[in-house]
Amino acid sequence: MLSLRFNRWTVAALSFAVLAVPGLLSAQTPDHPAGNSAQFPTSHDLKSLTTAGSYLAARHASIERDAASAAAFYRSALRSDPKNSELLDRAFISSVADGDIDEAVKLADKILANDKSNRVARLVVGVRDLKLKKYASAQLNINQSVKGPITDLVAALLSGWAAYGAGDTKAAVATIDKLTGPEWYPLFKDLHSAMILELAGKEKDAGVRLERAYKLDDSMLRVADDYARWLSRNKEEAQATAIYDAFDKKLPRHPLVQEGVRETKAGKKLPPLVDSAQAGAAEALYGIGATLTRRGGEDLALVYLQLALYLAPNHPLALLALGDLYESVKKPAMAIKVYERVPASSPLKRNAQIQLATDLDASDRSDEAISILKGVIAADPKDLEAIMALGNVQRNRKKFADCADTYSKGIDALPNPNDKVNTVYYYYRGICEERSHDWSKAEVDMKKALELQPDQPHVLNYLGYSWIDQGIHLDEAMKMIKRAVDQRPDDGYIVDSLGWAYFRIGNYEEAVKNLERAVDLKPEDPTINDHLGDAYWRVGRTLEAKFQWAHARDLKPEPEELPKIEAKIQNGLPDDKTSAAASAATPKKPDDNASPSISTDRKKEDDKGG
Repeated sequence: MLSLRFNRWTVAALSFAVLAVPGLLSAQTPDHPAGNSAQFPTSHDLKSLTTAGSYLAARHASIERDAASAAAFYRSALRSDPKNSELLDRAFISSVADGDIDEAVKLADKILANDKSNRVARLVVGVRDLKLKKYASAQLNINQSVKGPITDLVAALLSGWAAYGAGDTKAAVATIDKLTGPEWYPLFKDLHSAMILELAGKEKDAGVRLERAYKLDDSMLRVADDYARWLSRNKEEAQATAIYDAFDKKLPRHPLVQEGVRETKAGKKLPPLVDSAQAGAAEALYGIGATLTRRGGEDLALVYLQLALYLAPNHPLALLALGDLYESVKKPAMAIKVYERVPASSPLKRNAQIQLATDLDASDRSDEAISILKGVIAADPKDLEAIMALGNVQRNRKKFADCADTYSKGIDALPNPNDKVNTVYYYYRGICEERSHDWSKAEVDMKKALELQPDQPHVLNYLGYSWIDQGIHLDEAMKMIKRAVDQRPDDGYIVDSLGWAYFRIGNYEEAVKNLERAVDLKPEDPTINDHLGDAYWRVGRTLEAKFQWAHARDLKPEPEELPKIEAKIQNGLPDDKTSAAASAATPKKPDDNASPSISTDRKKEDDKGG
């Protein structure tokens, strides 16, 4: 008899069985399940399922992007039906996606026994052979994995590294050089030929290749880093430092670049980026996988990054790229496990810690996130990225006094506080101050943010709305909100601000018009629906008002708003006894700014900034 858990699996799987299996992306372990996924199946659970039940559960796991569970279910089904090629293929692909390359290799061997042309299986087996230093076999399998521009390049680079591993540097470089294709091939070809030549002791030839790659793209980190390393060994320290300095101007404060600068200035001769054929092959898989991630090719990128980590389990850049990939598909729990693997000795550990904290917060583990970020800041009190991340976590968790203090530390650490890129610090600090009921400070910061970026729509919206909510500077405030709407006409939160501004000054017809559009843009937001209910009530559309309020209630508003909404459903709004003019003539004191309208869900989106 199936457990309740797997009754749910099977029922859900039956519901989704007609859907195509989605992408590969997911990975979890039994003790660390991925976010929003079902519990990892135990061996007892798997034995309880029929072949059909395992298959359907696996299909659902795939839809949920839970590769680990999908692989376990497919393998369970495969044990009952070992000759089923579809189950074999799906179990193999799910294992690759989960990063279980040892299991994937076993399945790939079975696939190739029946289908020698399976390119992904050839690639996986070829990488296994390369790791085991079976270089001839590696080249044979890798060369049969080609199919298109990307896979052709991967195969050429891996085959070249296998040839180097076998002791034939000339053949290795020739294998890479003979590949022809798109205009982006030469950069990868020159970089990897250079790395092979470096390891073979052919420094002069390596330098020619690295210089050529650098001229093709001086903004590629691995090209700049390896070229600077080569210069540190073969030229003067100043030339190596110049390469790092030029890169720092494009991407400031990259930890690997900072480390390179420190070591070259200390007179060290920096070694090549890689030290073996396996490390070189991992570098190739990482480089192309990371590029694909940035260009929307997540599924293939996942395969390459997992294979890179199979060859070099502690490759920090590959780990960061894989974590970033999981974040891009909104799987923070999986990203957490990846970032935790970055070695403590790596200069990139600090980057991993910041991303880890962001994902912990997204997984409702904010106390852990705050602790990690405070540790990073303690190590470097001027680490603006860590300061911003900490402030954001505190702000999102409504620790407003804390986040105001954190953003203040960021402002104090700014090298140029009046640079317009620093608008966000003043804007975010202003939000935290306003939420802490310190409007006098908040207003100063909002004005400073507008001084730096006069047309920033979120700042215009926040300051303009706050003024209208207090009944002050009405004409200027309305102009500011309209300017924000002109820039972001499809932003439901900003359109809501305009509608609510009209409501606050008593122009209810215009309020309805704009709030209806805001609801169309953000139908799931409880505050906007609540606002529209209020506007409907004022124009006499009382049944529609109660419907909107009921909808707002069902959308899970902030706890402090719920009783107010329920009271309106029961009793409606009190009579509007004051005219718009009277309302405008009686501004509220900052401390009286108790209206929930600027401390509710609509405001949350403003809090995130533009």
